[in-house]
Amino acid sequence: MVCTAPDHTDLYMDPGSLQGLFTELRDDNPVNINRTVILLCKFWTVICDEHGIDPTGKYNGNSDLQLDRINVYYNEARGGRYVPRTVLVDLEPGTMDSVRSGPFEPIFRPDNFVFGQSSAGNIWAKGHYTEGAELVDSVLDVVRREAESCDCLQGFQLTHSLGGGTGSGMGTLLISKIRDEYPDRIMNTFSVVPSPIVSDSVVETYNAILSFHQLVQNTDETFCLDNEALHDICLRTLKITAPSYSVLNTLISHTMSGVTTCLRFPGQLNADLRKLAVNMVPFARMHFFIPGLAPLISRDIQPYLALTVPELIRQMFDAKNMMASCDPRHGRYLTVAAIFRGSVSTRDVEMGMIDVQNRYSRNFIDWIPNNVMIAVYDIPPHGVKMAATFIANSTAIQELFIRLSTQLMSMFRHRRYLHWYTAEGMDEMEFTEAESNIADLVSDYQAYQDATGDDEGEFEEEEGEEVP
Repeated sequence: MVCTAPDHTDLYMDPGSLQGLFTELRDDNPVNINRTVILLCKFWTVICDEHGIDPTGKYNGNSDLQLDRINVYYNEARGGRYVPRTVLVDLEPGTMDSVRSGPFEPIFRPDNFVFGQSSAGNIWAKGHYTEGAELVDSVLDVVRREAESCDCLQGFQLTHSLGGGTGSGMGTLLISKIRDEYPDRIMNTFSVVPSPIVSDSVVETYNAILSFHQLVQNTDETFCLDNEALHDICLRTLKITAPSYSVLNTLISHTMSGVTTCLRFPGQLNADLRKLAVNMVPFARMHFFIPGLAPLISRDIQPYLALTVPELIRQMFDAKNMMASCDPRHGRYLTVAAIFRGSVSTRDVEMGMIDVQNRYSRNFIDWIPNNVMIAVYDIPPHGVKMAATFIANSTAIQELFIRLSTQLMSMFRHRRYLHWYTAEGMDEMEFTEAESNIADLVSDYQAYQDATGDDEGEFEEEEGEEVP
């Protein structure tokens, strides 16, 4: 799993890309762009292994559970082959060529690769207003075809990077277009947040803030995968001194695999995207989640540590294992979901989670009852006997938004690099509106963090206006 450094080094994650999925009643269809095209391929490698699907699409598994909900992410083709329900998108052909030359190339449908011949050049405006706008209709044609093949379309799952131009600009454009066309379907994103620690572009903060401005309005669930936190996990926990993009991709892919377990295997809780949204999002604008993963163990420590349910729970609630660079001890949990996999005792899980809530009661909102949800699934990830995935809706996520806003204002007040955006037809006012929207979001999180049960009525009218 992700407890050790991966052996695969052929996957590259560059800064601007997008991936997406369409979710049928139990079905997901992915769309990928640039950096996340390669990331999504790693994700497909992971879940193909879990479902017993080989690189040609043939089933070679050993459990009926692997096929029980295979139609969530796969279409069944001729000859018993399973084809990922995914669309891969980029504004340049380079990443597509690397996917098509990889070992899993035969599994993807050839006409689900959609790409241009130019590049967004790390500029959000190019992806959103010019280059991306020219390609988006071609992407939507493939999206519609895949959506129409679903028996009961539930929603869309999209993976993109917020640092580059394609994933951020064209990604949010595609989200808004899909939202307009399918307004009653769930929109779920895995959004890779940029950091100066893992950066190759000085304008990544501009792109991220402009993207979050769109995500606040147009998504129902956003999993924030922060490059800064991922880098820290590699250095401090996994003891990898110089983590490559391949290592970061592996961490993200296993986290995505854990989050989507409740869609892909039979279980008791959060069996689809809508139930997850209903349980995890108490207020419409506050749908940004902090994911986490356990076990995360370096190779040196592995022989000295017993993998038990209490150890999984300890790691899950450890800030060092969370994939957004914020400390939950500085905020309060609005809602939490814990997904356990493998040979674990349900009683041990329940007792362990109750113990955590009692010991850290001050970090949980007390005016949302039953705000900690648990799910247990029999099939473990490859290579471990048990594992757990953590999903938190915590007010501490405001630390991530404050970090990005601070970085943005340090450049925007001097109008640095703005000419690259205005040259694509953008107005400077869009930056101001985006920054203001994020500032309002931070204020919302802080208000609910400070609220008590006696204050709840103050928010009812305001929240009633937000929820459609």
